Amino acid sequence: MSIVIERVDTATPALQAFVAAHHAEMEGTAPPESQHALSFDRLLEPGVRLFAGYHEGRPVATGALAAIDDGHEELKSMRIAPTSRRQGFGRAMLVFLIGDAGSRGIRRLSLETGRDPFFAPARALYADAGFVECEAFGRYLPDPHSAFLTLAPVPVAGTEAAPHAG
Repeated sequence: MSIVIERVDTATPALQAFVAAHHAEMEGTAPPESQHALSFDRLLEPGVRLFAGYHEGRPVATGALAAIDDGHEELKSMRIAPTSRRQGFGRAMLVFLIGDAGSRGIRRLSLETGRDPFFAPARALYADAGFVECEAFGRYLPDPHSAFLTLAPVPVAGTEAAPHAG
């Protein structure tokens, strides 16, 4: 299955619904103060690069890169549509995001995800791509509901960027 990944600069009803479904899916995985997904409007703010993956013309994946400080970005809003999981779209989006960051000279890529079993496949995907656990970063505080992961150095496209087969 193929995926076409494009940068998103403006809202569309389909993508707004996709991001709203992301928030709804996470309900109950952690208390509200431990849920850190950005709203769609915040994903379109300066300093955030939002991408959407399409299969057969419909959105099946999102991912974003948000600036933390010079040379350090955060991976945000990584989501695969439930009916499109386990088809390689998540891996394709992650490889794309790592490649985008590396091509722009980003040296460290970090993320926050949940510790709830719901997030276990995502944590495994990130570990397979070389992310390792780290301390809370940026504006985050330590949180028992959060797993903090980082990848450094960020590979430059064509040099070791692909996650390991798994």
